[in-house]
Amino acid sequence: MDAFLAQIERRAWRMAKLALGDPEEAHDAVQDAMLRLVRSYRNKPADEWTPLFWGILRRRITDLQRRRKVRSIMVNWFSGGRDDQGEDMPVWEPPDHGPGPQRQLADQQAWEAVSEAVQQLPQRQREAFMLRTLEQLSVAETAAAMGCSEGSVKTHLSRALHSLRDQLEDWQ
Repeated sequence: MDAFLAQIERRAWRMAKLALGDPEEAHDAVQDAMLRLVRSYRNKPADEWTPLFWGILRRRITDLQRRRKVRSIMVNWFSGGRDDQGEDMPVWEPPDHGPGPQRQLADQQAWEAVSEAVQQLPQRQREAFMLRTLEQLSVAETAAAMGCSEGSVKTHLSRALHSLRDQLEDWQ
């Protein structure tokens, strides 16, 4: 189990960061998903851990996104963007790393374009894209992680790829 978690940790963090936009929140989501996998499924066969883990992480990310949205609505409604101590709530945007060498800047711009395009996808398309393309799960594993049929995975992925091609046409 330790080797599996060590192997998947960085990729899971990237996926969570892409979905949540906050590195610390992404780290918390990955840790929580790992704990839940160990607590509930450590006795399952190792070949079942991958789809189980991605399903747990997907649900955790969805929970955090819902909580963030509700909290944002409530905080803005009741206190105008301030927490209980009267301090401004954090802005949920990625940090600005400033200009760097030319290649680093080009890489950063490309990553931001891809990240923004992926974030604009509908949730199910984004999940199918990230699990199939970035994590290279099989269609069956992706279907198990997403809780849908294999045909739905293929449909979501096809629509996601089509949308990303249209959005990222300038980067080809």
